[in-house]
Amino acid sequence: MSVEIIKAGTRKELALFAEFPNVLYKGNPYYVPTIASEDVKIFDRNHNAAFEFCDADFFLAYKDGKLVGRIAAIINPRANKAWGTRNARFGWIDFIDDREVSAALVKAVTDWGAERGMEHLEGPLGFTDFDAEGMLVDGFDELGTSITFYNHPYYMEHLEALGFVKNTDWVERRITLPDAVPEKISRISAIVSQKYGMKAVQYSRREIKKLDIGHKLFDLINNTYNVLYGYSALSDRQVDQYVDLYLSMLDLNLVTFINDSEGNIIAFGVMIPSMSRALQKCDGKMFPFGWYHLAKALYLKKTDTVDMLLIAVRKDYQSKGVPAMIISDLLPRVKKFGFKYAETNPELETNNAVQNLWSDFESRQHRRRRIYGKKI
Repeated sequence: MSVEIIKAGTRKELALFAEFPNVLYKGNPYYVPTIASEDVKIFDRNHNAAFEFCDADFFLAYKDGKLVGRIAAIINPRANKAWGTRNARFGWIDFIDDREVSAALVKAVTDWGAERGMEHLEGPLGFTDFDAEGMLVDGFDELGTSITFYNHPYYMEHLEALGFVKNTDWVERRITLPDAVPEKISRISAIVSQKYGMKAVQYSRREIKKLDIGHKLFDLINNTYNVLYGYSALSDRQVDQYVDLYLSMLDLNLVTFINDSEGNIIAFGVMIPSMSRALQKCDGKMFPFGWYHLAKALYLKKTDTVDMLLIAVRKDYQSKGVPAMIISDLLPRVKKFGFKYAETNPELETNNAVQNLWSDFESRQHRRRRIYGKKI
């Protein structure tokens, strides 16, 4: 029987779209489930601020009456303008090991992009860099993180058979945290602090609200991430959403800001306790007990692993050793809470400045993920 592709338009269909990978990977020890009820909000035009400037549709694949795959089709005009491209994106792609299914899903997005005048197809990508992105191509027997996709090895085989080629890769590392800040990093931190009058700062939750630190943080992200692959600046409404979503949840003991001599934020680092095991216990559901597992991981009994969520350094302070100050400030606090390991999350393989940060640590590159592309 041929594959039937339908556009997910109703809330029930979008719920099926969100839940499909949790069904496909149920019982897989390396897969980290998402909270499907939260994912639906990403696909909701009335909720996700990205729809202010992005176009998107979501497709489900059925075979023999059974749901066997999903894919999102996205156009981000801001990214296309910034990079001088006419690209459609595919994201949230999952499918059973059936070449007919993967071909039908890709054709749906290809036709969708062609109808809108696009010339290339790339992915997996989301609306912006704050969505999960990149297809896993190495590290299939490693536990994933809460902000990345997991997929079987056959995914890349299917895409390459359909004519996709590598656009770029991200690599991920697992770092063994030392008991003390490495001497070289400590020395660099002291030198740059004295030379430029910078200092590490912790803000209270009250200060973050009063000083509007959240919006300053995302302004810094917009101004520093715009050289990274496919990045497009977040809109004011997107920033408002992310500030409301994340700032209230963060453990501020795992956040540091670097201020210049005039008190301006020129860099920051954000870590969170690994949520991977807690999300596995949730099994894709917030209720009845999913919320408890998440709260426990965040605030009560932390795991032995911390995830490096975000780091940014203002452009005029890059190459001046500022990351050494971030590490020197955060590492003692991280160790105080009993963390033994850190996950870097995806870093562009071509971002040598970030890759060089870990040369003084015991680490292993354990995952690699890829953006694929092809002409439409």
